[in-house]
Amino acid sequence: MEPGNCCFEFSDVRVPPKFISNITKTHSSCQHKAFVLSTIRGRQICYRQTFQWALDVYNNTEGRGQ
Repeated sequence: MEPGNCCFEFSDVRVPPKFISNITKTHSSCQHKAFVLSTIRGRQICYRQTFQWALDVYNNTEGRGQ
């Protein structure tokens, strides 16, 4: 993520895997550490890095080119 692309609102809604396009971490300069999940419809959803489901999605997609 580029600096300036930070999250200020967070979700706890789990997106079905078939709708997930990508998940990345916010830039280190952001106030809140978060994951940004992109859906196949182009929506971006922020999750706290402490939300276990988002952490699992990130760990499962990392290195798979998603």
